[in-house]
Amino acid sequence: MYARRRHVYFGMMAACLVLFVGAWAVVRLWSMPAAIGMCLVAMVIPPVAAMIANRRGPEDRWWDDPSGDPTSDEWWDELDGRGKRQ
Repeated sequence: MYARRRHVYFGMMAACLVLFVGAWAVVRLWSMPAAIGMCLVAMVIPPVAAMIANRRGPEDRWWDDPSGDPTSDEWWDELDGRGKRQ
């Protein structure tokens, strides 16, 4: 799952670079508004790529990990209806 998110992230960032470089190296020669539009689209891609790369999947059970504080872990286990941790 992590590898797929990483591939999607790098693909989106590559698309961002292609849009930005293509806009100012090629497209601006024919249409400045199109080049600006391409840069605006490229500007939106990095935050979206970061959100996709950092999202948690259903199999990522980070909230079940113990915190290291025994009192806190016992309290959360009691709230979740679980017994003591081994």
